Amino acid sequence: MTLASLDPALAPARGARFAEALKNPALLLIPAAVFLAVVYLLPVIDLARISVSGPSLFAHFERVFSVPLYWDSLVRTMQISLTVAFLCLVLGYPTALLIHRSTGMTKVLISAAIVLPYFIAILIRTYAWMVLLGRNGPINKLMVGLGIFSEPAQLLFNRGSVLLAMTAVLLPLMVLTLYSSIARLDHSLTRAALACGAGPIAVFWRVLLPLTFPGIGAGFLLVFVSALGFFITPTLLGGPGDQMFAMHITQQADFATSEGFLQALAVVLLVITLIVVAVAGRFLGFEFIWGGGKLSEAPARASSETATASRSTSEALKAALADMVAWPVLRLLGRLPASVGTWTVRLIGGLVIAGLILPIVVVMIISFSNASYLTFPPPSFSLRWYERFFSDSNWRSGFGNSLVIAAMSACIAVALGASAAMGIVRSRIPGKSLIMLLIVSPVIVPPVVLGLSLYTLFLQLDLVGSMWGLAAAHAIGGIPIVVVIVSAALQGVDPKLEQAAAVHGASPFTVFRTVTLPAIAPGLAAAAFFGFLHSFDELVLSLFLSSATLKTLPLMLWADVNYQLNPVLAVVSTLEVLLVVGGIALAGPVLARSRGAH
Repeated sequence: MTLASLDPALAPARGARFAEALKNPALLLIPAAVFLAVVYLLPVIDLARISVSGPSLFAHFERVFSVPLYWDSLVRTMQISLTVAFLCLVLGYPTALLIHRSTGMTKVLISAAIVLPYFIAILIRTYAWMVLLGRNGPINKLMVGLGIFSEPAQLLFNRGSVLLAMTAVLLPLMVLTLYSSIARLDHSLTRAALACGAGPIAVFWRVLLPLTFPGIGAGFLLVFVSALGFFITPTLLGGPGDQMFAMHITQQADFATSEGFLQALAVVLLVITLIVVAVAGRFLGFEFIWGGGKLSEAPARASSETATASRSTSEALKAALADMVAWPVLRLLGRLPASVGTWTVRLIGGLVIAGLILPIVVVMIISFSNASYLTFPPPSFSLRWYERFFSDSNWRSGFGNSLVIAAMSACIAVALGASAAMGIVRSRIPGKSLIMLLIVSPVIVPPVVLGLSLYTLFLQLDLVGSMWGLAAAHAIGGIPIVVVIVSAALQGVDPKLEQAAAVHGASPFTVFRTVTLPAIAPGLAAAAFFGFLHSFDELVLSLFLSSATLKTLPLMLWADVNYQLNPVLAVVSTLEVLLVVGGIALAGPVLARSRGAH
């Protein structure tokens, strides 16, 4: 017997309270939270459990750090990642400045040259560098033609090719992060400094550079963390002395006796990544991961005067140190004309754009070659390799599988990610930044670690080698993309419009259907496309979770790149580039209309 049965008047009140609770937007977080908890967090926790299941608690870890092969590889990975991050910063800052200083169609074209490669699969861009640096590639032919080389040089399979290709692959991430930081600055400060007589070099050192330190830190750390988990580029372009730590995880995965030790390798890589992110979050705030501001309310302003005084002292010390070190150099550089800085930015930016676009263009041209091997320029042109691709049932099947899996994954990511974005933006729960961090955290987990952790779970659920399994795995990375894009779209919608509809009796579903959905539709469309593209390009998770009977296009491309290089791979690359170009061309106006509407 319940209270409601004793007093019937309590039942309607109880039902009203329950109905009111169901209107809480925070409940929209539950579907994504459950999905990520089951398919993402639990497998990673189980991975850690298996890693300590040896004869003693840390037996497998002792082996990782005691065997020179793995220790040297770990140190090498840190060195390569730091070098790539530094190169990206040196090349990316002038490029970001070039974009910011450009106007009109020039700015559009430069931005497109940076954004386009960012969405092209890493495997495609690495393959493009294999073509560019090959013995019959354009660089060798140019050097021989100029008399610099007497014969084609071996430009592949060494540390230089690894650093060059990894830098080219990660440069768009650095440039976009830096440009976002530069574009948000109050540029009246630089104009005021110039008006007060400061030279361009001094303005850069004392005004622009300090104000963009957060963007510099965020870009450097994002590139560094991304490089830690690389294995595609060093596998294809590196030599025996260029093995990175993630490569050992994929190699050990082929041996059944590696259980426990294999998981320990993955946990070591994961822990290093998390430590770097934690340190970065301590100084920059974890918002640098998704490039947004804080979603939760500002903390209480207790002891604000003390904090301000502490910051002022710290900033004064930094300024004094900068003046002591930099002013002698600045006095020398100040004698140079301002045009030197302008042309330096243009030169470095032009080299970066050429390094991002030319490899892709070369591959697209080679796809129309009539030659039976990779050579540039082609001796003649034909469609023979396109005919071979479309007449090969294996390639067609892989292409079709990728399309279906990507569509399924995009549907999962949009359904769960859009719901989570509504819950984050429209609810009043505390700790929104922490919730956002948990949702987007899959983007910082090395893909080899995530793939290995999912393999054990999917094997138990009989999802290995299934389309639904691959779609669910790909959606783990698609959900953060959707959440970030839809959250930005929702923040551009005036909540008063939704409140007005609700006040006039509209149900929450009606408010969403008639007010919110039309306003965020462009953002949803863009999120769906990028979620689709993320799945279509996904290789690492597919390596762990596919089967002999289910092959995707990236898997087939990976297999052929490792064993044979012929122009049919250039055809696959060209088709994927065209898919990206077409998608961005469609998404661009949609996003522009969205920004214009808000």
